[in-house]
Amino acid sequence: MQTAADKLPMPDDLKRCVEFHGHICPGLVYGYRVAKEAMELMDLRRATDEEVVAICENDSCAVDALQVMLGTVAGKGNLIIKDFGKNAYTVLNRSRRQAYRFSRKTNYEYKGKDKSTFDRLEAAFAAGQASEDERRELRRLKVDDLLTRPFGDIFVTTEVPFEEPLYAQLDRSEPCAFCGEMTMAAKMVKLSNGRLACIPCSQKS
Repeated sequence: MQTAADKLPMPDDLKRCVEFHGHICPGLVYGYRVAKEAMELMDLRRATDEEVVAICENDSCAVDALQVMLGTVAGKGNLIIKDFGKNAYTVLNRSRRQAYRFSRKTNYEYKGKDKSTFDRLEAAFAAGQASEDERRELRRLKVDDLLTRPFGDIFVTTEVPFEEPLYAQLDRSEPCAFCGEMTMAAKMVKLSNGRLACIPCSQKS
């Protein structure tokens, strides 16, 4: 059975996002479009270290596209998630000291050529009556629409003051006084008796 990804002609960079995320979906495309726009606005390349930072105001599928496209990942400390449930993303360029925030404009409204088909599928989905094939086709229509629309139809772009985030914290590890597990010293809690505990053990004690 063909999937939505099989039917869509995709650029190589979007294919990499799909391979990382596991499937194509509207959420992933939102992140892909934001990353492409940020790269063009600030002349960005994929970060090898922490030269690019992404601040995401949700933990949706879009975040995965930002990781692939911009090289902003939790392990390097240049992916910051503030889960406010908002479809908004701020991308920072440390070298240029620039930052742009991208926020989704409104509820999604289909603008493609298959409006009658979309409306029928959307109604079936909302009523909980859509088959698996119908849900797949609905997703394909949304993805195709989002990939071809002008970016400004989907997101509001705002240049915001550059407030440089801290670089990823580095510190030695120490054993917790209770569980003995090695823990970053800066994340440990000093108890009244002077012993150092990891956060979970400090809460128990």
